[in-house]
Amino acid sequence: MQDHVDKLLIQWQEHRPDLDCSPMGIIGRMYRAQRIMTDSINVVFKSYGLSQVEFDILASLRRAGEPLTPTQLYHTVMLSSGAMTARLDKLTDRGLIYRQPSDDDRRSCKVSLTEEGQTLVDQAVTAHVANEHQMLTALDKDEQAQLAGLLRKWLLANESALK
Repeated sequence: MQDHVDKLLIQWQEHRPDLDCSPMGIIGRMYRAQRIMTDSINVVFKSYGLSQVEFDILASLRRAGEPLTPTQLYHTVMLSSGAMTARLDKLTDRGLIYRQPSDDDRRSCKVSLTEEGQTLVDQAVTAHVANEHQMLTALDKDEQAQLAGLLRKWLLANESALK
């Protein structure tokens, strides 16, 4: 059985046999997998009225277990400070987060989840994890662990490109 990438590799082999296209087999599959996963994940987030970035902000606050500064948040979700401010304004208007002014610095604040925000992110993350489990059903637990290990190794060697 051949996937889409196999077909491309066969075409390259026919027309450029001098070229080792084996990396395309890995990178091409990773790229296609990312597109499939993103589409599936976004359907879940949309069902909760959230974008990927909004979910990431709410999830970051939930995982932290304590209020975070906007700076801490934009480093976590890799947004510019201006983009973070706009997202925080929108989430505040929706009643999902609130800003606590700093006692020490009038220009600073801490961001917290409201009760409604915590309820929403708890529901969304539960659905998100169930969706991720569903996406991985083609692999047994050992294969999932092996894939996680290989991706970890690859990321440790390449992740600095994101910074």
